[in-house]
Amino acid sequence: GEEKVIEHCSNFELTDSAKLAAENWDAPIIVTTNVQLFESMFANKPSACRKLHNICNSVIILDEVQMLPSGLLEPILDALNAYHSIFNVSILLSTASQPAIVGKIGGKDNGFIGLENVKEIVPDAPALFQKLKRTDISIRDKSQTYQEIADELMSSEKVLCIVNTRSEALEIYKKMSEDKNTIHLSRMMCSAHIMEMISVIKHRLKNRSDEPLRVISTQLIEAGVDIDFPVVYRSIAGLDSIIQAAGRCNREGKLNGLGKVIVFRGEKNTPPGLITKGKNSMEELLHVNGDLDIFDPRTMTAYFNLLFSLHINSFDKADIKHKLYNPPYFLFKDAAEDFKMIDDSSFPIIVYYGDGCTYIEERWEGGLGRK
Repeated sequence: GEEKVIEHCSNFELTDSAKLAAENWDAPIIVTTNVQLFESMFANKPSACRKLHNICNSVIILDEVQMLPSGLLEPILDALNAYHSIFNVSILLSTASQPAIVGKIGGKDNGFIGLENVKEIVPDAPALFQKLKRTDISIRDKSQTYQEIADELMSSEKVLCIVNTRSEALEIYKKMSEDKNTIHLSRMMCSAHIMEMISVIKHRLKNRSDEPLRVISTQLIEAGVDIDFPVVYRSIAGLDSIIQAAGRCNREGKLNGLGKVIVFRGEKNTPPGLITKGKNSMEELLHVNGDLDIFDPRTMTAYFNLLFSLHINSFDKADIKHKLYNPPYFLFKDAAEDFKMIDDSSFPIIVYYGDGCTYIEERWEGGLGRK
């Protein structure tokens, strides 16, 4: 009930009676976001900090922990260590692609000590991963054109294709645009449109078993979306992204055999950034051991060790340690302003979409509104 569970995030409307409880996290169970949690930990204003005392003696469950931003990983893990050792907080890390954030992290010039006193709650993780294996992953060596990928997708009745960039998603979709059973998803769509299309996908997967369905998407569908396709294509990326994509394949284990995950190389390079760093780390891992067992958790550890030691320049891009770790000068205001989980230089706009926008949808067909 409302008095036991509080959902505290920007997209959730609270009742008047729940607003004060949310501001104070005054409930046995709080469901919130990583952004809300960690930016509150580093905040300097009473309105943001007033809830933090309720974290004492609690359990923090971090879902999809691989999504923590590498550029803030050092202050984040320092904060978790502090809450554990000083305030008796237990931290549970939940993910199918566990990052290497225990002990020494990074290289010689940017290394730091991550989480301490960590215990694996699964007795034999590699054996469990093999027991729960529901897909077979094949990684192709040669690059392919988007037309070749589109032709392959058209040969499957139900298939999901996940790519690294919005331009890739659009190019493949355009080559399949005459197929009325193909759906496109990307952050070029407004949030309401994305959620509506995901609902359509779930409905068609569940209730229209004989109807073809082909989805071309960016990474937005990769984690936290409960869908189940028999075949998934994934543009080459970091191992964590590949494993998350595989989680959309034969998710419910209903196939007679294993689902099919195909990792392909597109005709264009990915732009500079974390996606490319992850992809390069995966390529290096494959170069060292082409026969590696992708589903072995030790492979994931090796991947993250490569990524963190060779490709991440800083785990504290906001320089939080120099703002907070050098007594007697604690720059709380500067740290609060600089600790941002999401780099956001955007500004809000009004998007005409949904009920009451018939004129706009007709005027801007294929643009702001739906077709």
